[in-house]
Amino acid sequence: VTGIVLVSIHYPSPGGGTASLSNIWDHGGMFPKGLSGFFAGFQIAVFAFVGIELVGTAAAETHNPHKVLPRAINAIPLRVIMFYVLALMVIMAVTPWTQVMADRSPFVEMFVLIGLPAAASIVNFVVLTSAASSANSGIFSTSRMLYGLSQQGVASRAFGRLSARAVPTTGLFFSCLCLLIGVALIYLIPDVMKVFTLVTTVSAILFMFVWTIILCSYLAYRKKHPQRHAESAFKMPLGKFMCWVCMAFFAFVLVLLTLQEDTRQALMVTPLWFALLGVGWMLRNRRSR
Repeated sequence: VTGIVLVSIHYPSPGGGTASLSNIWDHGGMFPKGLSGFFAGFQIAVFAFVGIELVGTAAAETHNPHKVLPRAINAIPLRVIMFYVLALMVIMAVTPWTQVMADRSPFVEMFVLIGLPAAASIVNFVVLTSAASSANSGIFSTSRMLYGLSQQGVASRAFGRLSARAVPTTGLFFSCLCLLIGVALIYLIPDVMKVFTLVTTVSAILFMFVWTIILCSYLAYRKKHPQRHAESAFKMPLGKFMCWVCMAFFAFVLVLLTLQEDTRQALMVTPLWFALLGVGWMLRNRRSR
């Protein structure tokens, strides 16, 4: 809202620029870095969708999934347009993208560039609390997932332990330990943006793997239970075809990750995680025998 007001009054920033919609295309056009720059943004775009698969899980646990699930799914495109596309358009209209520092939050930097540091501090606080809230929900969901896998016999029994308040403590501590790896990386690698790119790329790759499993499960479901799909009240249009389109897009993104040095390094590190999971799985099976 603040950005829209600044653009409407053509607010002059202390740096000499003026808030205007023309800032979006006046500094090199819509693709100032060419198609390669456009494709380079796919990595962080995929990362932005991390956790979207939980919509189906959460909706399925509601009292009326037939009503809640369609509403939740249909709201996703609108939220992407509002909170990503329109928000970034407003930021670039207020401050040209050439003046925004890549290693800083664009939402915070916008207020700094227009000479409102107090507002920038407030936004920075909001961003930090939002990040903490996101981390909190991630810790909660991960610990619960590990507990569920343990109950199904496909994860270590240790993850099935509950505290007196029914909190999966082992899974909770394991989730926190994984978060501390990010803190260690910041100390080992002085370049914050390099660490951010490494972590987000690995996360994006792993979640593309998760999404691929979901798509394959859907294809198997369609093949084994065609009658259930026919009776479904909320079908995905072109379901089978779109599954293959999504998997082809994931393969395309993996190819793009090999073109940039920082994302290529993350792509090379990712197999280590699968190796650790494989070793853990073999050790678990050996103990169960």
